[in-house]
Amino acid sequence: MFGSKNDFKKWAQMRNETRKHLRGITRTYIRSATEGTRNTREQPPGQVSTQEEEAFHRIGLLGIHTTGVPLEDLLQCASLLVKALQLRHHYMGLSMQSFPETLVAYLNRHGNVPFHRPFDIRDASRNFNDNLILGNTDADRFMQLAGCSSEDLVGCEPQHLDLPVHVTNVRGIYVLVINHLVGRNLVLSLSVFRKVDTHIHAASSMNQKHLLRFIKRTLRTYPEEVVTLVNGQPKTLRSVFEDMQLDAYDLNVDILDVHADRNTFQRFDKFNAKYNPVGESRLREVFLKTDNYMNGKYFAKIIKEVISDLEDNKYTYIEPRISIYCKNKEEWSKLATWAVRHKVYSNHVRWVVQVPRLYDIYRITNLLKSFQEFLDNLFEPLFEVTLHPASDIELHKFLMHVIGFDSVDDESKPENPNLNENMKTPEQWVHEENPPYNYYLYYMFANMVQLNNLRKEQGLNTFVLRPHCGEAGPMCHLNGGFLLAENISHGLMLRKVPVLQYMYFLAQIYIAMSPLSNNSLFLRYHRNPCPEFFARGLRVTLSTDDPLQFHYTKEPLMEEYSIAAQAWRMSSCDMCELARNSVLMSGFPYEMKQFWLGAECMRDGPQGNDITRTNVPDVRLSFRHETLLDELDNLFKVKTRMHATSSTFAASR
Repeated sequence: MFGSKNDFKKWAQMRNETRKHLRGITRTYIRSATEGTRNTREQPPGQVSTQEEEAFHRIGLLGIHTTGVPLEDLLQCASLLVKALQLRHHYMGLSMQSFPETLVAYLNRHGNVPFHRPFDIRDASRNFNDNLILGNTDADRFMQLAGCSSEDLVGCEPQHLDLPVHVTNVRGIYVLVINHLVGRNLVLSLSVFRKVDTHIHAASSMNQKHLLRFIKRTLRTYPEEVVTLVNGQPKTLRSVFEDMQLDAYDLNVDILDVHADRNTFQRFDKFNAKYNPVGESRLREVFLKTDNYMNGKYFAKIIKEVISDLEDNKYTYIEPRISIYCKNKEEWSKLATWAVRHKVYSNHVRWVVQVPRLYDIYRITNLLKSFQEFLDNLFEPLFEVTLHPASDIELHKFLMHVIGFDSVDDESKPENPNLNENMKTPEQWVHEENPPYNYYLYYMFANMVQLNNLRKEQGLNTFVLRPHCGEAGPMCHLNGGFLLAENISHGLMLRKVPVLQYMYFLAQIYIAMSPLSNNSLFLRYHRNPCPEFFARGLRVTLSTDDPLQFHYTKEPLMEEYSIAAQAWRMSSCDMCELARNSVLMSGFPYEMKQFWLGAECMRDGPQGNDITRTNVPDVRLSFRHETLLDELDNLFKVKTRMHATSSTFAASR
């Protein structure tokens, strides 16, 4: 077997060293098996576990001495990563968005005093369903309590973030990614329950068969109802279909043509055309719009049917996106009137307002004169109704069901992605070029900071920023998302930037991923990074995006989970962890999350888990939490060592 005695000696020496090393890094732990306890401790040598305790082994494979990175580089990288986490903490504090308590503890423990106290969902939780009902006395009383004049807010300290400061911060993130960490060998030592569809668009929240049946039923029931104006002349539903030479009998799924196919891959324009049933924008306006001749009557009906299906299902919840185009200030009032009067609210639904990045189109058509007008149309009605709820009671009530903002459009559009201090202000941005992605995101964030502070003073719910980010386009979109957004949707481009991926892991930023949507648009299913992200410990969830275009069944979210389980060989434990992540990421009230996940659901690690409600084993969450703590320990130990070395060097001089 061995060529010589020396070969045998070398082999025996290596074997003994390996055994010695394993003895040093293998630990036996005991977890109490008693119901209601979550304590884990190391088992002393020779001690035997009792029947009420479970013993298990852990083998440490990585550490600060085995990262494979030169010490000087590791010191520099750790300092920059900690700085990035400090910046995100500052941004989340300004905008009252959530930030992990574990990270706050590390920043405080190592002398990095936080800029602002992070927002806690438990401080602002409120069940707003009853307040949405017209004529409700509680709602009227709440409105009176919340109202105040601008003079009453003179003492409130304004919160803001200057663009030059933000540009400097974004540039620092960019330098961190490009100049210091790309190409380095930083090792990531990562390894029947309620679920929330955290990324779904309201206009495509039904499947194609549902839409087909609804159109045929409406055409048979209300053929003579006036649905639109053509050249000032009223047109009935029957005449609209006669112009297309169609009737209810002719319609089928193939003619409807709303499902994405191979022709939409890398073609966002063709994908957008799929929103038009039978390829006709008139039908989209009649059936899938809130602001039309009928004030969104048909759209409200089909949305209520979707909600009814959710309530029958009991365990599925959604956060649909509804659009505000920012063409005028009346859009908010019209949307709120549509929502309240048609009663499109439910315990299963919370709304997210999506803002399409279409300023260039509005400027070319002279609908807007500057980007400032775009921002005014988006935020002025919100400030007004926050200060004076009686000015628009329906908008006041609707906002209680809105949890945040989304920024949407094709990220692959050519743009100049880099911000700089000399960029034109929104008042000066009067030309027809569309502002870059991060320009939109910054000004949405800056206005949201002011709005959230004002609403907090009023005792009202605040909003979060959840943009489409990293689906395509340059990586700097993800830089902006790291600093400004509480959570993001898609995040596919993280697979190309390991450093940002690591930063998103450290900050525990939730990512709503939609593999079936990506499969038809930007990335084939077998190349999707979702299973890798999940295995490494990133907070990912599964979402549907557009069931009308990408799904076939009545339960599109279950379809998403089922395909992921089959294609990526995920276990039931994996599926339940993804579902738990979706609930934690969602904007539903804290009390509902407690009911779904357990009383301590917001705590990190196994202490926040109730296996009877989540079906996720404590050992899985313990592994996730302790892996994160190991990474943070390594990171902050390196930073502490760097400071100690610097102090020693300064003293010697």
